[in-house]
Amino acid sequence: MKAITIDRYGPPECLKLADLPKPEPKEREVLVRVRAGSVNAADWHVMRADPFLVRLAFGLLRPKFKVPGADLAGQVEAVGAAVTRFKVGDEVFGCLSACGWGAFAEYACAPEEALALKPARLSFEQAAAVPLAGMTAVQAVRGFGRVQAGQKVLVNGASGGVGTFAVQVAKALGAEVTAVCSARNLEMARSMGADHVIDYQATDFTRQEARYDLIVAANGYHPISAYKGALGPTGRYAMVGGSGKQMTEVLVQGAWLSKGGQKLGNVLMKPDPKDLDFLRGLMEEGKLIPVVDRSYTLEQVPEAIRYLEEGHARGKVVITV
Repeated sequence: MKAITIDRYGPPECLKLADLPKPEPKEREVLVRVRAGSVNAADWHVMRADPFLVRLAFGLLRPKFKVPGADLAGQVEAVGAAVTRFKVGDEVFGCLSACGWGAFAEYACAPEEALALKPARLSFEQAAAVPLAGMTAVQAVRGFGRVQAGQKVLVNGASGGVGTFAVQVAKALGAEVTAVCSARNLEMARSMGADHVIDYQATDFTRQEARYDLIVAANGYHPISAYKGALGPTGRYAMVGGSGKQMTEVLVQGAWLSKGGQKLGNVLMKPDPKDLDFLRGLMEEGKLIPVVDRSYTLEQVPEAIRYLEEGHARGKVVITV
């Protein structure tokens, strides 16, 4: 089979297209014929070992896994003897970030709990855009944020991968949502259901009077103290993406600044079948529509990651296999 491989940390040029043996599913695994994948910030962070702490989880000198890629959508090609949730021919989608990666290939094996049935109304490309970014949004908004109907939620970086899902998940939960993004993406944010939109280049929301029950920093660039000042008395700040400086601030100062009823912290997504099913339900009900910026072929994965690194993607970047 064709697959993108990696044997060292570095720029996109370290990714190579190669021929590998077709994997065989273990007892509790499903073999998926991959029809589409998607690119996440996690892909380039791991690829470059940036920040350096990535090496502690993925290999000190070189990546532990041979084939990158977390998100996939495709058809079940074969199932292990103990698999009960899927059968050959089922259309599925899921996240492999906790089970060896490997989505940037023509075939991939995954534990059955890492997958869910693909909503019939979605294309493979749309479904592949969902898992990692979508579950991150769910865990930030519904998990860490504990959002209830009527609460005020602000999503900083609302036009990116996680941000587009966070806006829609918060709306589905009944929140009043403010989306912060660039001027060219304001109309897109409105189309996703945002009640209010802010052009970050024209207005600094941390200097306004409005206070929020939850701020999701999908692209954090303000000091943590500024986010704290924009929270209500029991507000929460969820850091899910941004520069190394912002990530460090949350790790070092988050617990100390979480005083009174406020809570400030980061959200590191952990694949959860319940969250994937929750997203699937929202999509089947038409309450969540994945936003796809552009599509690349398997051979173009390095180019796709390079584009995502530039920081201007609107929604998700997908890979058509």
